[in-house]
Amino acid sequence: MGPERTDDGRDDYVSFVERHQHRLLRAAYLICGNRHQAEDLLQDALLKLALRWPAVRHGDPAAYVRAILYRDAVSWWRRRRREWLSAYPPERETGDGDGALRLSVRAALDRLPPRQRAVVVLRYFEDLTEAATAEVLGVTVGTVKSQCHDALRRLRQVAPDLGVAAGPDDGRSAGMEVGR
Repeated sequence: MGPERTDDGRDDYVSFVERHQHRLLRAAYLICGNRHQAEDLLQDALLKLALRWPAVRHGDPAAYVRAILYRDAVSWWRRRRREWLSAYPPERETGDGDGALRLSVRAALDRLPPRQRAVVVLRYFEDLTEAATAEVLGVTVGTVKSQCHDALRRLRQVAPDLGVAAGPDDGRSAGMEVGR
């Protein structure tokens, strides 16, 4: 008989990371607006997840990582106060519609305050419910609704070409329609 193997969850952790890393990296990028910082945020978040994996693995580890990403990004923003340094020149429009749209969305998100940006990313790019967004951010559903409302109003002002339109409800939680 070989040595007895205990289930420490390593295989589950690796499987989780392989299944979710691209989506979580996209969320990190949309929250912070910088690919290198997003990679660093995600790497730190996945390390924190690994340390807590036995306690988190049977719950919703993706929500746990998103909460870490948001909290760490806010901490970074507070330290840096919106000082954006880059070793690379701004991306140029390539002529394809998707590239221009991607740049427009990124530029519009950059003009939002951190909490509003996080709400928009979680609600419309991560497709979380208002309740799930509130849980990730550690705020009330009412705060999510008001931050979303304010963010969409701001996006309509700074980027009317994106076609940010109100949803079918009372306008408190609006949807993003690109190319309207």
